[in-house]
Amino acid sequence: MDKKVGFAFLYILIFPALFILLAGDLFWPAGWIFCTWFVVLCFSTILYLYWKDPALLEERYKKPGTGNQEGWDRYVVYGLLIGFILWIVIMPLDAGRFGWSPVFPLWLNGVGIAFLGGSFFLFFRSYTDNTYLSPLVRIQQDRKQQVVSTGVYGFIRHPMYMGGILMFIGAPLLLGSLYGVLVGLVVTILRMARIQGEEAMLARELEGYREYRQHVRYRLIPFIW
Repeated sequence: MDKKVGFAFLYILIFPALFILLAGDLFWPAGWIFCTWFVVLCFSTILYLYWKDPALLEERYKKPGTGNQEGWDRYVVYGLLIGFILWIVIMPLDAGRFGWSPVFPLWLNGVGIAFLGGSFFLFFRSYTDNTYLSPLVRIQQDRKQQVVSTGVYGFIRHPMYMGGILMFIGAPLLLGSLYGVLVGLVVTILRMARIQGEEAMLARELEGYREYRQHVRYRLIPFIW
């Protein structure tokens, strides 16, 4: 586990260098704001799990195709990974190096910062509130999985997905990348489709999940969906 955490920290530290290199601008304020946000989120989450919930940290390292993962979800995971890579590459090339997108107004950049703030909160609280937060759609029989309905899970059923959506839309708004927003929307649609499959599995196989859906009625956005 220590080696995995060490490699994770190394990859995270390399991220800002690659991002700024693609942008071609060492003094790109918006790029550095996003990189700092990303590094702080990753470091704080990993350190929290390492000290407080090592079982969840181990779960987060599970590879696609393991641990009785739903067969269809393997393809979704790879799709999300490809979408993330495209998103990370396109944003600095667009907003930093080539300027394909028109200049965004400052208020839209501010919306992006607000979205990233909400994303940070939902990401971190999802990890602290739900010890069964697997990266794979699977029933964790090996960990005696139970329904979690407290904390942020008392307001929406998929707070981590909502945190991801806010990140995928908020970052390109901050950076000024229209193409980043478009990729983020595609990834959002894929996440929403995954929710449908995941909830069908949970309602079928996890005791108490049907009742939880009646108690917490909204998947991502209260009063909307």
